[in-house]
Amino acid sequence: MTFKKLSISFGFAIFLLYAGLIFSLFYFYNGSLFREVLFSERTLFSVRLSLFTATVVTLVSVFFAIPAAYALSRFTFFGRQIIDTTLELPMIVSPVALGAMVLIFFNTPAGQVIQEQGVQFVFTIYGIFLAQFITTVGIAVRLIKAAMDEIPGRYEEVARTLGASPAKAFFTVTLPLSKKGIIAAAILTWAKALGEFGATITIAGSMAMKTETIPVAIFMRLANADIEGTVVLVLILIGIGLSVLYSVRLFTQGKAPYA
Repeated sequence: MTFKKLSISFGFAIFLLYAGLIFSLFYFYNGSLFREVLFSERTLFSVRLSLFTATVVTLVSVFFAIPAAYALSRFTFFGRQIIDTTLELPMIVSPVALGAMVLIFFNTPAGQVIQEQGVQFVFTIYGIFLAQFITTVGIAVRLIKAAMDEIPGRYEEVARTLGASPAKAFFTVTLPLSKKGIIAAAILTWAKALGEFGATITIAGSMAMKTETIPVAIFMRLANADIEGTVVLVLILIGIGLSVLYSVRLFTQGKAPYA
C-alpha cells in the first residue's frame, strides 16, 4: 500500500466512524413521528432560536475577533503572550465550566449590578447570546490569527512605503488576503454556536418556547427517555449544520465536491 492510499484510508476510517453514528440513528427513525416533531410549534421555535442566535453571535464574534487576531499576529506588546494563552480557555475548559464561571460572576457585586441595572442574562435569550459568545469568540480569534500569520508582514510594509496609513494597509492588503481564513473561521464559529449546549443550559436554562435551543431540546427529550423524539431532533441539527457547512464550502471553494 502506497503512502497516499494509507493516508486516504485513515481519512475514510474517521469518516466511517461518524457515518456509522449517523446511520445508527435511523434504527429508531419513525417517519410519522419525524413530521410530527419537525412541524411542532416547540421544535420550530427551537430551530428559529438556534439559527438566529448562532448567526448573531457569529457576526459579533468575528467582529471582535478580526482586530484582536490582527493585534496578536502583527504587534508585540506587554501581556501579549498572556492574552494569547487565555484565548485558549474555551478549548481547555468545558462549556459547562464556562457557564458556571458566568453564573458565579453574576453572583458577585459587579455581576449583580449588571443584572439589576443593565441586562438580565440569567434564564433569558440574552443568556444564550452570552453563552454562545464566550464559547466561540476565543476560537474565532485563534482561527483568524492563524490565517493572518500566513500573510507576510512585508506586504503591509510595502503598502506603507507607498503612502498607505497602517489602517489603510490593513483594509486593503491584510484583510482581503485573509478573506478565506475569515470566512472559514466564521463558518466554524457558526457551527460551534449552533451546537452549543453546556454553557447555554447553565446560563439560560431550558425553558420551552423561551430559551430552548435545538441542543437543549435534544437533552430534554433524552432526559425524558424519548429516544425516537431525540433521534428526530438530532437529525434536524445534523441536517441543518452539515447542509449549511457543505453549501458554504462549495460556494467559497468554487470547485467540484471531489476536487
